Amino acid sequence: MVFNSAAFLFLFLPAAVLLHRLVPGRTGKALLLGALSVVFYAFGGLAQVPVLLLAFAWNYVFGLLLAREGGPRRLAAALAVTGDLALLGVYKYLGFLLHTVGLSSPWSPTALPMGISFFTFHAVSYIVDVYRDRSLAQKRPDALFLYIAFFPRLIAGPILPWRQAAAEPFGHDVSAEDTAAALRRFVRGLAKKLLIAESAAAAANGVFALPAAQVGTALAWLGAVSYSLQIYFDFSGYSDMAIALGKLFGFDFPENFDHPYAARTLTAFWRRWHMTLNRWFVDYLYIPLGGSRRGAAVTLRNTMIVFFFTGLWHGAGWTFILWGLWHGALVCLERLNTGLVGALEKSAPGRAALHLYTLLAVVTGFVMFRADSVAQGLALLGRMFVYRGADLAGAVALRRILTPGRGVMLLLGAVFSLPLRPRLSARLEARLGGPVSVEAAADALALAGLAVCVLALAGGGFTPFIYQQF
Repeated sequence: MVFNSAAFLFLFLPAAVLLHRLVPGRTGKALLLGALSVVFYAFGGLAQVPVLLLAFAWNYVFGLLLAREGGPRRLAAALAVTGDLALLGVYKYLGFLLHTVGLSSPWSPTALPMGISFFTFHAVSYIVDVYRDRSLAQKRPDALFLYIAFFPRLIAGPILPWRQAAAEPFGHDVSAEDTAAALRRFVRGLAKKLLIAESAAAAANGVFALPAAQVGTALAWLGAVSYSLQIYFDFSGYSDMAIALGKLFGFDFPENFDHPYAARTLTAFWRRWHMTLNRWFVDYLYIPLGGSRRGAAVTLRNTMIVFFFTGLWHGAGWTFILWGLWHGALVCLERLNTGLVGALEKSAPGRAALHLYTLLAVVTGFVMFRADSVAQGLALLGRMFVYRGADLAGAVALRRILTPGRGVMLLLGAVFSLPLRPRLSARLEARLGGPVSVEAAADALALAGLAVCVLALAGGGFTPFIYQQF
């Protein structure tokens, strides 16, 4: 079950909100949300539930051991983290690793448990934070289970460090204003997914499914730009919905996106894109490796290690690894040329050049990320930067893939990927005479958006979120 399914929108979510309002007390609500999370996850496959429960039990037990005075705490923490990463490795990377060295796997899991990369990172965060500060150990199993398995962020985040979640493990009271704001944001995320991301997905899938011989330069760029818009609106839409759902049940999740396509460097892009994953790698990998405290060479080494694992985290394949290394190499080059970047930032043409460079770097990187193989990725990149006109089959494919409706949605996606909404909100508030009027207009717009989304859901097929595969 995912957020853009009819079962979730019209059955699971209303029942969950109603029960959460009716069940009294923190303990009752925590038990209810834990049970709902298991039900939610079970819709993805009953065989996956024991994996989630095993991850929870493993970390709960080791958390209690780490809370005790004395004892081999370093060894306990190492065993706990090793177990977490081993579970992830067996399901996600074992087959890839054995295939890379020319061996066949003696055991192939039937399916990758949904969200395993996300709940594993939550588990590692819990163990490391408790190791650093034993007072953060959670003795109540219901509280820890909510942290690891709470359904709004179970499948694709946002990733919340335990040291932050521990301050309010059961959430807080939900006001009427919180509910209204959450519903508006949920509809906004749903619209991103169903209206823009789905249209971009149709265009991108059409291009990437073509034989390389049929793809000219125009089609290659269409596929690259379409996928860049698809993955942004798909994942930022999911994050909007997850944050909204958290607020509906009294939990505050961190922001995950801040208009990354407005960034002027790759370094700034990663401060705006999947921000919670970036912070996780900084806190639990980059800083323990030494961060930027041991000189330029070590800083660059640590940066490349982080981006290697960022790529690998996204998928067990060389396309993901090369995507991560591409970003890592460019971030390193920016750090080696801070003077040039700073000089360009001082003028409007320089800022425009930086913005164009960043967009080109991100879009071309996503070609390899989306490609089915390194060979396909390289072929499409070659078509993008070495001009090739379309033959008859390519021209027919272009007309079939780029329909007028998809073209409009791609244009809207390009516009709304920029930070226009805050400016429009400020102008609307000044015109309507205050935030109350703006909220009323936003409520009306949300209702209209929900109606459009329901129509889109009824008329289209079900498409899962990209990041639930990770």
